[in-house]
Amino acid sequence: MASGEDGSAEGVRESRWASIRFLLLLVVAALALRSFVFAPFSIPSGSMLPSLRIGDYLVASKWPWGFSRYSIPFGLASFEDRIFPRLPARGDIAVFRHPTNGEDYVKRVIGLPGDRIALRSGTVILNGAPIARRRIADFAMPVSPNSPCRITGFHPDVREEEIEGRGLICFYPRFRETLRDGRSWDVLDQGDRQLDHMAPIIVPAGHVFVMGDNRDDSGDSRLAVEENGIGLLPIDRLLGRASFLVWSTDGSARWLAPWTWFSAARGERIGRGL
Repeated sequence: MASGEDGSAEGVRESRWASIRFLLLLVVAALALRSFVFAPFSIPSGSMLPSLRIGDYLVASKWPWGFSRYSIPFGLASFEDRIFPRLPARGDIAVFRHPTNGEDYVKRVIGLPGDRIALRSGTVILNGAPIARRRIADFAMPVSPNSPCRITGFHPDVREEEIEGRGLICFYPRFRETLRDGRSWDVLDQGDRQLDHMAPIIVPAGHVFVMGDNRDDSGDSRLAVEENGIGLLPIDRLLGRASFLVWSTDGSARWLAPWTWFSAARGERIGRGL
């Protein structure tokens, strides 16, 4: 019989070291996966409606734009600049580290370094030309424990209605924005508000201009950090590009009632690409 197979002290030590080594390799593999490949994020606010809803859980691809020290979890890295840097595309949904509070945010990239950005009556003016914008069908959002109807403007089409068979529904005016290259996305706009107007600015080198799709309920690059916004976002704060939803819940689940975890799921959103 080989040494240690009979439960000797040496065999026990070898078995414990093998288990520890396996766990360490597992932790390193998980850390590498989260740092360089994919990472999960949750959506705590409605600033990206209608694309993202409160209670959505998404996966972000970490490699498309390179890596910075913010890409590595738990503050384990301290290097400067980015490794394998690449700019996002206009219209990408970006996950990033907030410039001051250290939290993870999600917004859409609208302007790249050197772009001239302005807003006029809710229309984004990009390099002197308005981004095409047209009114489409209202966004009908079911009201749920984590998704109240937030009426922030004075648009006549913003309303809350009880619909037979569907429950309480919040209707938001919805618009389709389309870039010259054909890329498009939907935004919500509840009427002419202060943030629908912005004097022209030029996005400086090393920064991007980001906005929430829910234009009247988003603190973003239209506002300075001191005004509860984000300001012009340093590129090294980018963490990854939102790729797809892995889970979505309406907030009605209870931890001590496992059957509600499934009844609360928004099944039609799970697996949706971004």
